[in-house]
Amino acid sequence: MVDVRYETAFTLYPYQRSADQDAAKPVRHPVVIVGGGPVGMGMALDLGQKGVPCVVLDDHDGVGVGSRAICFAKRTLEICDRLGAGDPMVDLGVVWNVGKVFREERQIFDFNLLPEEGHKRPAFINLQQPYFEKFLVEGIREAQAKGAPIDIRGKNAVLNVDSHTEYVTLEVDSPDGPYTIEADYLIACDGARSPVRSMLGHDFTGRVFEDNFLICDVKMKAEFPTERWFWFDPPFNPGQSVLLHKQPDDVWRIDFQLGWDIDRKAVVQPEYYMPKVQAMLGEDVEFEPEWVSVYTFQCMSMDQYRHGPVFFAGDSAHQVSPFGARGCNGGMQDVDNLAWKLAAVYHGEADARLLDTYHEERKHGAEENILNSSRTTDFMTPKTPIAKLFRESVLDLVEHTDAMRPLVNSGRLSVPCVYDGSSLNGPDDARMPARTRVGATLVDAPANGGWLMDQMGNDFKVLAVNCDMQVQGIETLRLDADPMVSERYLGGAQQAVYLIRPDQIIAARWESASSADVIAALQVAKGG
Repeated sequence: MVDVRYETAFTLYPYQRSADQDAAKPVRHPVVIVGGGPVGMGMALDLGQKGVPCVVLDDHDGVGVGSRAICFAKRTLEICDRLGAGDPMVDLGVVWNVGKVFREERQIFDFNLLPEEGHKRPAFINLQQPYFEKFLVEGIREAQAKGAPIDIRGKNAVLNVDSHTEYVTLEVDSPDGPYTIEADYLIACDGARSPVRSMLGHDFTGRVFEDNFLICDVKMKAEFPTERWFWFDPPFNPGQSVLLHKQPDDVWRIDFQLGWDIDRKAVVQPEYYMPKVQAMLGEDVEFEPEWVSVYTFQCMSMDQYRHGPVFFAGDSAHQVSPFGARGCNGGMQDVDNLAWKLAAVYHGEADARLLDTYHEERKHGAEENILNSSRTTDFMTPKTPIAKLFRESVLDLVEHTDAMRPLVNSGRLSVPCVYDGSSLNGPDDARMPARTRVGATLVDAPANGGWLMDQMGNDFKVLAVNCDMQVQGIETLRLDADPMVSERYLGGAQQAVYLIRPDQIIAARWESASSADVIAALQVAKGG
């Protein structure tokens, strides 16, 4: 990637000498996280709030610049709400639900990603990744003040990793020189070029797409609405595509498709991109460049996300194209999945075999994201005459028939993965709605004077809809069957009992259940 940077990064965790550097022998930590991006900081905040001591090693001392990941999905915001960091993100972020697709200069259709009411959070917000990371770090600071055992070490770069049967040894470089620590578990959140993955010799396989895209973050006052706009073959980028998003601080993100054979250094020069942006915005619009970058993306994945005491999460485990906002959002679902399982094992509430289900479930989610991402890219950049004929035919027809809409692919936008077939799934009553089936994420709704998601907490919970249910050792939340709750949770049933995991995934559901039924499903959900 080639970057042209215009801003100073946030310094959030300046280097401080650690006591580990003066220890006579390597200090063992329960969890070490490598990488201080959104996934690494989200993992630290989640584990720390659950009482699991963790150390974050990051070779920088804060967050970078440029928009990078900007589209944060409803599920990610719900995860951040659970972590206590959602409000500042939504307060600053640009909220949007509507997208529009253009061909040349004509709008050919639009869509609404959240057409129904009764949800606390919108379908998406646009928020530059540095802000997202900053709010997570601020959440960590608040958690540390309350006693959460989280240690962030800036300017600590991992030099080498040795993985043993039951622990990991890490050699770490710092401004005061190298030192060695150990970890019961290591979580690699160090990005698509993961040094940890390379040090341990693991493969990262998939497909590199022969195309390049130019990101231009520009600051301007503009009349464009707060929507996602996507163009096929516009006059300001003929034969290619363009994507426009609004961000906070009057900054707009523009992605220009460039094709494969380009001079990567030349296209980030003002004489190339400034006329391109001006032609798109119009001659009367004044703007200033904030950040410019070129990227070539790939859809890649490791074969296994767990290797003994080492876990891989986020881009270190899997990478997708940016169209569809599945990268960072998928990484935050990794956090959601792994943290509660590690906490359950650490606190002796589950057997260590529960940790194997992290790979099982999140590999399923990554394969879904890679499939959708690859299909998007193939539609946007058809590589054969037949593929191009198909795309052009779909774009011809979509203006005249709604039946073609599902075939237009400018990015299948991120939705939560459903863990169909997971080994942690319990009984499922098919009379209830498919959207709240076992393996799916809980669906928000107004409940008990607030929002359902806000009442779920960080532990297993029983959801009793239109009935009473008490199970020893598990908190119950009762919901009355108003029309919205009934539509989302009852379907053809008169009442319902749901068992909800700590990551707000539905573990089991019944129209009627005994305490023994719930306890049996709880054991399955904890790995048997």
